[in-house]
Amino acid sequence: METLIEVNGLAKSFGKQLVLKNVNFRVKKGEIIGLLGPNGAGKTTFIRLLNGVIKSDSGLVRVKGLDPAQNGDEIRKISGIVTESAGLYHQLSGKENLEFFAGLYGVKDKGRVEGLLELFDLKEHQHKQAGKYSTGMRKRLALAKALLHKPEILFLDEPTNGLDPDGIEQVLSYLKKYNEETGTTIIICSHVLHQLEKICDSFAFIEQGTIAEQGTLAELEEKYVEVLTVNVNTTFQPAQGEFLGYPCRIISGNMVAFDLPSKHAIPELLQGLLQTDPIFSVIPANNDLQSIYFQVRRKFNGIVHQ
Repeated sequence: METLIEVNGLAKSFGKQLVLKNVNFRVKKGEIIGLLGPNGAGKTTFIRLLNGVIKSDSGLVRVKGLDPAQNGDEIRKISGIVTESAGLYHQLSGKENLEFFAGLYGVKDKGRVEGLLELFDLKEHQHKQAGKYSTGMRKRLALAKALLHKPEILFLDEPTNGLDPDGIEQVLSYLKKYNEETGTTIIICSHVLHQLEKICDSFAFIEQGTIAEQGTLAELEEKYVEVLTVNVNTTFQPAQGEFLGYPCRIISGNMVAFDLPSKHAIPELLQGLLQTDPIFSVIPANNDLQSIYFQVRRKFNGIVHQ
């Protein structure tokens, strides 16, 4: 798959403060990548550099073969950006906002505004002032605005901040659907990991101004999960602290935790348990994105997990 964004050895300082250092980063065309990290790690600065809003101090940056420092205008023409401040005119209606920005972007397709209002379920609210929209509606309108000119790349900086669980689910499902239908490359900048696990193809973790790790969830699991803990709801009661050679322990009630060398041992474990006891649920406990991220952070910072 074609590499759309390539970054090597990127560094950026503001005065004496080093914000980004030796950043190496790759994005494939058409993928959704989660750019994850704690507040202050450098995510927003990195997005601004990729768009040519600010210039790096050193390193190579290419977005579709273009240098953001020299070709910022060209990159912004093929990019859509959604930040925490949506950049909407609150006195205008939702439809008027989209029509105004469509004019600025030179959008010739007269049906584009109507199509986006339909896509983001804003049709019945199109004539209401944007300032009277709920937080979720404003987020959706900001996404529609960013997609007016059919960008090849969509940069999203904390797109779900301020949303309730239903709003988060709705926005992320819109993004996934749009990516599947158009092949638009999407970079989502966030520090809320569990929201992105279902929709992202890969992840990059920023830690202290650099990319500490990058890969798909399967690649990260293979690298960082040395022992897979599986919680099984079953009537089985371990007497010796192990079963089939796998360490196990009662967590509470009928929930028993088993430590396995990998997920490939799960079928053997379950087949063995079912010889004598029923199984009501099986939940891997430490191979989700959040668990892996904390393992990445511990390794990066040289912290030995007890």
